[in-house]
Amino acid sequence: MDRLWTDFVNSDYHDWRGGDRSEDRLGKANWQQEFLDRWQLQASVPASPEDELLMRNFRNDLLALGARLSSGASLTDEEKQWLNGVMEAGHVKRTLTTIDQGLKLQLIAVEAHWQQVMAEVAADFATTLVEGEGGRIRICDNSDCRWMFYDDTRSRTQKYCDDKMCGNLMKVRRFRAKRKTQN
Repeated sequence: MDRLWTDFVNSDYHDWRGGDRSEDRLGKANWQQEFLDRWQLQASVPASPEDELLMRNFRNDLLALGARLSSGASLTDEEKQWLNGVMEAGHVKRTLTTIDQGLKLQLIAVEAHWQQVMAEVAADFATTLVEGEGGRIRICDNSDCRWMFYDDTRSRTQKYCDDKMCGNLMKVRRFRAKRKTQN
């Protein structure tokens, strides 16, 4: 299941099949607009060079934190303060709206800028930690892929970001390596 924070951190694409193609999608205006539309966020597109630098630094720090947590480490007080600082930059107002046959409480951004977007990403990451656990954050076992995901399986044994893509690829690689050693 895609989450806001995984979609953001995985904007640094690497060819999961082992090719040397990689691309930092964070600086691409079309990726920025699709990301904002998908998650119903608002900011100016294209992002300014300063905002891009802030987002890259934030993404790298969030990737490093996720990798640390995936190895079984606990969230430190310094990391909590960092997440709180990022979330603090995004100001929201609460609005009660009517939808279908009921009411919905919405958090509406006070300003539409990339720091607000990063605050929402940090809040989604924090929600993942509050509702789940950091030990379920995983990095795909396909070393060519490097995608980060949240393992929401009951057994907590998910190894690949996608069983159909990376999972099948790694199964084929293991099979071929085994066959090669038998010949």
